[in-house]
Amino acid sequence: MYVLALVTQKGGSGKSTLSAGLAVAAMQRGERVALIEADAQGTISKWKERRAGSYPRVDCVADPAEIEPVISRLHAEGVWLAIIDTAATNNALATRAIASADLCLIPARPSPADIEAAIPTLIAIRRINRRFAFILNQTPTRGCRLSEAATSLNSLGVLALPFIGQRNDHQDALGAGLGVTEFAPEGKAAEEIVALWDWISERLIVESNDHGQAALKTAC
Repeated sequence: MYVLALVTQKGGSGKSTLSAGLAVAAMQRGERVALIEADAQGTISKWKERRAGSYPRVDCVADPAEIEPVISRLHAEGVWLAIIDTAATNNALATRAIASADLCLIPARPSPADIEAAIPTLIAIRRINRRFAFILNQTPTRGCRLSEAATSLNSLGVLALPFIGQRNDHQDALGAGLGVTEFAPEGKAAEEIVALWDWISERLIVESNDHGQAALKTAC
């Protein structure tokens, strides 16, 4: 099973919206997906209440010690992907989510405030030695601010592609209890989320295989 954690101490970066959108995009590719809500604000739980379908399931955790047992249970139940949505803080719960993740995703809007706020999260991720990627989120369609933000994030680490534009479909989908790929499947927002999921899944699978081969060579 693979675990993604969406983490940053900056509020309003779009962690919950991305979590829901990526979960549904992965489900539509035939994967068994669960969401783990580690945010007392409860955005994912409220989204699930508005959702007509049973999936993806949502497990809520309030204590750092609960994350690993929940992940173990999901793995035993045959879940292929767990996505952890964390609060806008670098608390112990977020730190445990980072430690449990195969890949940490750091959403940031193209503004100096968001990029600066991502630094403490990046330090925590590097301290625990976890893989990570930035996601430029809620971006304008054009302008020098976007290219400047991309340059800044590229200098700090890996930048996921594509950038996710600021589009009404994301918020409308969240309000309807849907993923954006269900709400407006032919829209630009859905196209970007599908492409982002493809980027993420490729790195999860390829890098996991690389690590497995490295471990096999070491054992030999």
